[in-house]
Amino acid sequence: MPCPFVKPKLKEERGETMDRISPEELLKRTGSVYKLCNLAALRAIELNSGMKKLIDSSPMEKVTTIAIREIMSGKVRIKAA
Repeated sequence: MPCPFVKPKLKEERGETMDRISPEELLKRTGSVYKLCNLAALRAIELNSGMKKLIDSSPMEKVTTIAIREIMSGKVRIKAA
């Protein structure tokens, strides 16, 4: 008798691929882990409250992933004081 549980397909099996973002590259953009975390969190909050996305993304992508991808692409930066 087959198992009643269905094994979910991996992203690769569904035809989806996730870009690998290097932590070192992200740190070059912000200068410190603290700034990176704050920037990503603030941008994720903005996206969650309805602000427009600055990059193309799938509807299934989480706001935190979108925020990190926006930082990586250079579309979101820390404002100079």
